[in-house]
Amino acid sequence: MTAREHRAIAWHPDSKELSWLKALLFSLALIPFGCLVQAAWAGDLGTQPAEFIQRRTGFWTFSFLLLTLSISPLRSLTQWHWLLRLRRMLGLFAFFYAALHALSFVGFQHAFAVDEIARDILKRPFIAIGFAAFVLLTPLAATSNQVTIRQLGGRRWQELHRNIYLIGILAAIHYLWQSKADALIWPIAGSAALVALLGWRIRERQRKAIPATAPTTTKPLHFFRQRPK
Repeated sequence: MTAREHRAIAWHPDSKELSWLKALLFSLALIPFGCLVQAAWAGDLGTQPAEFIQRRTGFWTFSFLLLTLSISPLRSLTQWHWLLRLRRMLGLFAFFYAALHALSFVGFQHAFAVDEIARDILKRPFIAIGFAAFVLLTPLAATSNQVTIRQLGGRRWQELHRNIYLIGILAAIHYLWQSKADALIWPIAGSAALVALLGWRIRERQRKAIPATAPTTTKPLHFFRQRPK
């Protein structure tokens, strides 16, 4: 690999470039929300607006979860360590769309009626799985700041945020279970991507757990009592 190719792969933006990248990512991540607001303003949510909102917000929640989990493999592949600076924003947008997804169910569809929500959960258990994923995701969003990291300590914070793997699995089950037979392409593709991302992490853990090869032992030096003839 030439020096020029190495610099291209190991490109590291300065603080100003990184700020522009964050601003661009923030703007792009808000586009789905803007489309929902525009559709609501224009009265273009269809005959079942609650289902329309839930379907769109669920799609983007799962998409942002996958993007968040993709950061570590991409960083390993490209050596772009600055990608880690974008992971928090992606995770927070996953929570943002998950909150809209949950709010559209409990508020828009059931008007915060606890008895109706409970009946719906008992009737359709995949909703309980979705709520479990949202409950687990909430503390991750609440602790995505430097103050909490210092308070919890790095190790405890990492242990808490490893719940993202379980959240991804629950979200995939929820997404697959609630999807209709004629709309399974993306849930299956997203679930396959999740399996690949989790498989990469398992392989990396196994690779790092392999003990280092012991150095070859050298033979001891033997000294003669008398100079050999």
